[in-house]
Amino acid sequence: MAARSADVTDAAGLGRVRATAFVVPALLLVGAFLVFPALWTLYLGVTDYRLTGLAAANPQFVGLQNYVTAIGDSQFRNALWLTILFVLGSAIIGQSFMGFGIAWTVRSVPRLVRGVIETLVLLAWILPSSVVAFLWIAYLGRGDGTLNTLLQTQGTDWLLAHPMQSIIVFNTWRGTAFSMLLFSAALNAVPPSQLETARLAGASTLQQFRDVVFPHIRGHVLTNTLLISLWTFNDFSPYLLTAGGPNHASETLPVYIYNSALYGGQLGYGSAISLIMLVINLVIALFYLRLLKERRT
Repeated sequence: MAARSADVTDAAGLGRVRATAFVVPALLLVGAFLVFPALWTLYLGVTDYRLTGLAAANPQFVGLQNYVTAIGDSQFRNALWLTILFVLGSAIIGQSFMGFGIAWTVRSVPRLVRGVIETLVLLAWILPSSVVAFLWIAYLGRGDGTLNTLLQTQGTDWLLAHPMQSIIVFNTWRGTAFSMLLFSAALNAVPPSQLETARLAGASTLQQFRDVVFPHIRGHVLTNTLLISLWTFNDFSPYLLTAGGPNHASETLPVYIYNSALYGGQLGYGSAISLIMLVINLVIALFYLRLLKERRT
């Protein structure tokens, strides 16, 4: 009996060793690419670290001074406000409504037509951001740009005249595919019998959506809103179109951090703003989790 217990103990110990051997490489990768950069960013945020000069060779501890400077900086507040507009315009309003609209519309079209539409929308999503940005620069460019040719408005540079509107439309066009795919899967889960019953009862399309469809897809709406909001909040691709200009008119927070940390050389200040962005992301995620918990309750 004692020998059997010893064998079981040895087997359990060997199993733990094997499990640890499988987990350790993953933990090392997580530590190297997530934990260490996060701690390094936290350290830089409380120093005056710069790319060049004395502060690069011997950075000094400044505590919360970078955060105080950021809160009092009008350019930081402008970047935060533009980021909020960017998220509201291109993610919550643009991508969500367009994604649902496409998913709702293609439900009743022939399969071939639906496949063509979904493929075209997906192409905008899977193409590299640099390629998509080049296409939009050619579309919105001054002189013989495609939009100017269509509207007969030669000489208008849309990226300079309407920078925020341009990047909002650009990001909506580029990111709608995710919302379309998610809502398509959600709508396929709505029982057709309930929709048919609503039609026979004389419910309008709006009433069908409100009373039958939305209760089934509410969780998907919350999930989609969270993910695209976080992605858009941290999106750097507008830099490829406007580089934050003209005169900071389209400088969202990721672009502002890039310009401050690399072009301005203020790595400590840029790291502090990065941490502020992380806190904002956590607030958005916690708000979503609270809504999801209320739905389940």
